[in-house]
Amino acid sequence: MNTPPIRLLVVDDHTLFRRGLIALLSQHPGVQVVGEAADAGEAQRRAAELQPDVVLLDNHLPGVRGVDALPGLHEAAPRARVLVLTVSEDEADLAAALTAGAQGYLLKTIDGDALLQVITRCMRGEAIVSPELTGKLVTALRSANSGTATTAPAKPPDPLQSLSPRELDTLRHIAHGASNKEIARALDIAETTVKIHVQHILRKLDLSSRVQAAVYASERGVG
Repeated sequence: MNTPPIRLLVVDDHTLFRRGLIALLSQHPGVQVVGEAADAGEAQRRAAELQPDVVLLDNHLPGVRGVDALPGLHEAAPRARVLVLTVSEDEADLAAALTAGAQGYLLKTIDGDALLQVITRCMRGEAIVSPELTGKLVTALRSANSGTATTAPAKPPDPLQSLSPRELDTLRHIAHGASNKEIARALDIAETTVKIHVQHILRKLDLSSRVQAAVYASERGVG
């Protein structure tokens, strides 16, 4: 009995890279590229529609980091495994991606055969990190697990500092009572992307509604 091909969704805002990657992967009979997307909102829609086995996700997308899009992708396609494919060797990005549920973190310098092997291993449930980043992963884990021996108690971080610049822009518009459609028009982004930003804002600020977000923003002088 033949094994069905692994169904892939490719998410990258660079058209030439995305199309080249699709052309490369399509040559292999073991995989089938079922869709592509250029931003987080489109990726979430396509994931919900196609229910791919694996999502290849760039970490630098218009208006939102790929790692911040992970919760929405998992919600849209719960069974999909997400492989972050990026140029970033930053250990904070690496740790954030794995913490958010990425199955792997790969550098775009990976060659085609190695990428195909990783996709197959990913389907077996393996977690994969580019070999070049193994040392940085260890460093990130040690940093996360340390935290003793400080000379003074750490000051609680300001939740607003956890917001990306685009999320902060979105919060300002929420404070003025703007709808998602109005925010999308003002920021020149897709309405689905605004919805993702709102979800992230509520989660990061530990709020339950956009009304609370508006009150919070007003009290903090955001607007």
